[in-house]
Amino acid sequence: MEDRVTLLDFWSSSWAMRVKVALAEKGIEYESREQNLIDKSPLLLEMNPVHKMIPVLIHNGRPICESLNIVLYIDELWKDKSPLLPSDPYRRSQARFWADYIDKKIYNNAKKLWKEKAEKQEEVKREFIEGLRTLEGELGDKLYFGGESFGFVDVVLVPVTSWFYSLEICGKFSIEADCPKITAWIKRCMERESVSSSLPDPHKIYDFVLLLKKKMGME
Repeated sequence: MEDRVTLLDFWSSSWAMRVKVALAEKGIEYESREQNLIDKSPLLLEMNPVHKMIPVLIHNGRPICESLNIVLYIDELWKDKSPLLPSDPYRRSQARFWADYIDKKIYNNAKKLWKEKAEKQEEVKREFIEGLRTLEGELGDKLYFGGESFGFVDVVLVPVTSWFYSLEICGKFSIEADCPKITAWIKRCMERESVSSSLPDPHKIYDFVLLLKKKMGME
């Protein structure tokens, strides 16, 4: 039976971008269904009744929710195509550890950074940069977080970099100046078709941030 793969997503969602990158790495064709995150569709509510959020991967009619869980599912199901997680159990555990760290220290602070002001923004910015520097320590001199091959941790982290331009403008700082190894890693990742085709233009993200700020009365 041919796989029927549908992704419920939203174009600016870094979590949804993870799934797109993973599917592209595996060469899996899918249908993307953009969702209205305010007026949620009956399909989204049916497929993710617990959190009612994107992304949701629908594989042959069955939903898989939460981005890390979805990427792991994709890697396990299509394991013979460009494996994302290493085969060694210890290295797999480390990849999962860093994915969790990225969600807690990078994604959470990125969400806050463009919204905060003054002293609170400075505090979030410090935590955000510290998180990236910790990741630089893990990356070291490797091409990718897993070594020579693009893998799970790279898939998890790279989508949020499409928001870095907006964060730099809103926070008045330079990620390249603070974290040059991460910046070089981003450039390597963007050379991959799976990444460049899955991430939106950072300037489009910034226009979206300005729109959100206006709607939230943060101008």
